[in-house]
Amino acid sequence: MASPHETVHWPTEIRYKSDQKALEVDFDDGECFHLPAEFLRVESPSAEVMGHGEGKTIIAGRRHVGIMEIETVGNYAVRIRFDDMHDTGIYSWSYLRYLGDGQAEIWAQYLAALQEKGLSREP
Repeated sequence: MASPHETVHWPTEIRYKSDQKALEVDFDDGECFHLPAEFLRVESPSAEVMGHGEGKTIIAGRRHVGIMEIETVGNYAVRIRFDDMHDTGIYSWSYLRYLGDGQAEIWAQYLAALQEKGLSREP
């Protein structure tokens, strides 16, 4: 899995599938990732999620979260505004690729952390 900080591949298209509550990202090497809004929300690169030096915060109760807006940030990222009003994470191209490449492993770790803390995906 590549570093979440090094852009190697660039997105060629980003689509929000509102009926599936998922972002689809196509990259210049032909890879395409289907990233559910819940996954993007709980893995937000924001300080709220990544922590303020104390380590990552496990965000529970976001099973039904959707995306309200996707805004480009320069030529390197997008800001996603979720319908739970979270909008502080900036998803760089490299971070989106990192999430796509590692989706199964990252999601499994998230589910294990929820279980360990007695939390649920349900609101």
